[in-house]
Amino acid sequence: MTPPRAASRAAGRGALCTALAFVAFKGAVLLVNALTFPRLQPHARPRPTRPGRVSLLVPARDETVNLRRTLPALLSQGAHEVIVLDDHSTDGTADLARTLGARVLQGAPLPDGWYGKPWACQQLGEAATGDTLIFTDADVTWSEGALPAVLDALDVSGAALLSVLPRPAHLMPGARLLTPLVDAVVLSWLPFPLLRARPAWLTSANGQLMAFRRDAYTRAGGYRAVKAEMLEDTVFARRLKRAGERTSLALGGQAVQVTMYAGYRDSVRGFSKNALPIHAHSRALLLASLAAHLLVYTVPWLLPARHSRAMWALRLVSLGERGAVNLVTGRRRVPDLLESLLGPVTPLLALPGYLLALRRTVRWKGRTYRQ
Repeated sequence: MTPPRAASRAAGRGALCTALAFVAFKGAVLLVNALTFPRLQPHARPRPTRPGRVSLLVPARDETVNLRRTLPALLSQGAHEVIVLDDHSTDGTADLARTLGARVLQGAPLPDGWYGKPWACQQLGEAATGDTLIFTDADVTWSEGALPAVLDALDVSGAALLSVLPRPAHLMPGARLLTPLVDAVVLSWLPFPLLRARPAWLTSANGQLMAFRRDAYTRAGGYRAVKAEMLEDTVFARRLKRAGERTSLALGGQAVQVTMYAGYRDSVRGFSKNALPIHAHSRALLLASLAAHLLVYTVPWLLPARHSRAMWALRLVSLGERGAVNLVTGRRRVPDLLESLLGPVTPLLALPGYLLALRRTVRWKGRTYRQ
């Protein structure tokens, strides 16, 4: 019979080995993505192989603050048209967009069975006249030359859909706590070569910037196909893959940036909105993810290391991972790299988002959805 103390030590060693395997996998994926993930180049050479017109399409609901900052740059990209859909805003979004020079659509009432963003994007797609449809959020900033960079990346990829991960920028201190984890999830869990592979479940997309070839978008049924999906971007990409189309991603780099949330509270709400769909709508998987991250990143700092190299390795990884992700995405300023210090407490900072995600409903942009 194994003595209790020996059994406890064996269990501890097993847990430590599992934790090391966990971080080793994520580190390997991050290395692969650092070497293979495409990056937009702001002044990329426009490719003459893409004829036709480009529509830049912006769903907007109470986005006056963001559009005042981002819309002028979007209008200067040289697209055939820039259309803003005003989704029943109460802050003057439509008037501002018209004043700045965009074409404005007044959104129709939300039909039964639809979520807000898919409905807004469906209306934009129906109104657009371009051969390339690019949906971009109101909080995304396009640098000079960004549109040629996106079109160039779409052509090089040969994809029906290219989605872009804009680089987080101009983050307030509270927003730094969770917002950059969007990049960390993709870059440390999803190796780019596999994302390009055929299986539909090996797919991710980012709704902040989605560039479609019009013919593929139409064949897929537009956003009607994902009308009641909170994670409509990834579900749309999977639908395209199942239909035999190719999808791809790229990092925004210096070309496309985003300022998503004003502070920590908004970041928590944003995290909770997508957390359950990301975990396959499984609350058990969501709780397992929380437990795993607490055990790997937080607990090692609460236990005596006892000169264990493995324990110190876990501690160092928890301090270095976020900084490594930021380096890959091009966030190399000192404040960005100092985000690494948040590694051990990141699971605790995300805890309110996990708890909100466990609820039966989620509230976003003034609307409530069941999940």
